[in-house]
Amino acid sequence: MSDVVDAITGQWAKERPDVVKDLWPVELLARIQRLARLTDKSAKATAAAHGLEHGEFDVLTTLQRSGPPYALTAGTLLKASMVTSGAITNRIDRMEAKGLVERVRDSGDRRTVRIRLTRHGHEVTRAAFADHLADYARLLAGVDRGVVESTAEVLRRLLEDLGDTAAD
Repeated sequence: MSDVVDAITGQWAKERPDVVKDLWPVELLARIQRLARLTDKSAKATAAAHGLEHGEFDVLTTLQRSGPPYALTAGTLLKASMVTSGAITNRIDRMEAKGLVERVRDSGDRRTVRIRLTRHGHEVTRAAFADHLADYARLLAGVDRGVVESTAEVLRRLLEDLGDTAAD
């Protein structure tokens, strides 16, 4: 059996036989890109079903998993989301208008503003995250669990090797 990436590399091999030995990164990275597109499309649809943009869902889940008091600075959210500061500000503005988050001044340093989940934000996050997990399980339902686990481990090592490690 072959996939789209096999077809792409096969076409390049015919068109440019001189680069066949240089196509090896495509074998992995193009598959990761295609997988990311498939999962992004699915995650966006799940978020939309809850009245959210995918980036808003990302902020909500980041706040939820941070634990009590479910509040982080915009700078921390910015690092977690990998978007521009203007984009995170706009995202937070939209979410605040929807009643999902609120801006609160830090009691220890009034210059610091934290973005905190509201009660409504908690409710939406719980429901959306449950559907998100169910959707991911549906996507991988036909894949052997051992393959999923071994692939996850290989990708973890690859990310570590590329310097994408958990912050201390």
